[in-house]
Amino acid sequence: MTLSTPSHAIEGPKYEVIKSEDGVELRKYAAFIVAEVTVEAKSMDQASSKGFRPLAGYIFGGNTASDKIAMTSPVTTKKAGSQKIEMTAPVTTKATESGSYIVRFSMPSKWTLDTLPIPKNDKVKLFEVPSEMHIAHRFKGRKNTRSIQASEKAVLNFATNNQLKIISSPIVAGYDGPFTLPGNRRWEVMMQVEG
Repeated sequence: MTLSTPSHAIEGPKYEVIKSEDGVELRKYAAFIVAEVTVEAKSMDQASSKGFRPLAGYIFGGNTASDKIAMTSPVTTKKAGSQKIEMTAPVTTKATESGSYIVRFSMPSKWTLDTLPIPKNDKVKLFEVPSEMHIAHRFKGRKNTRSIQASEKAVLNFATNNQLKIISSPIVAGYDGPFTLPGNRRWEVMMQVEG
């Protein structure tokens, strides 16, 4: 079994590619720890921005030990709450839909829940994500409704073709920092599946 991370320069959650087809991967993620906030926003982009601030504050020393925690990738954003997804109809991200969103940073593997410092901001929650299966499709460039919809369609087609049951709303993952030129930024749309 070979575990991969999506970026060579920055640590991220480890996963095994189970199947790859037309740029879409079925991945089995190992358990990992996250720092997470839930924010109210009018869109996924606004949620990403609002959620990034308290999480960045936590890893840059906004914790009881004033420890700095290395940045990892990706930063993920998804609509909060469970959403049933009809496999027979196209599903799109509603980028202008108001509501609750979950924004997450994965924590470097050297940390455990016992050794991570406690966030000073009580909105930042720490917990372990168990091993999960996800379908992922990567795209490069600007994140916009069209590119997200195309990735969602690729993920849904893969799920249908492989008889996999999707059990999460779409997760948009960003892998590059603000100093990466917009045309070179790497993104993924992922959905969790049973298994």
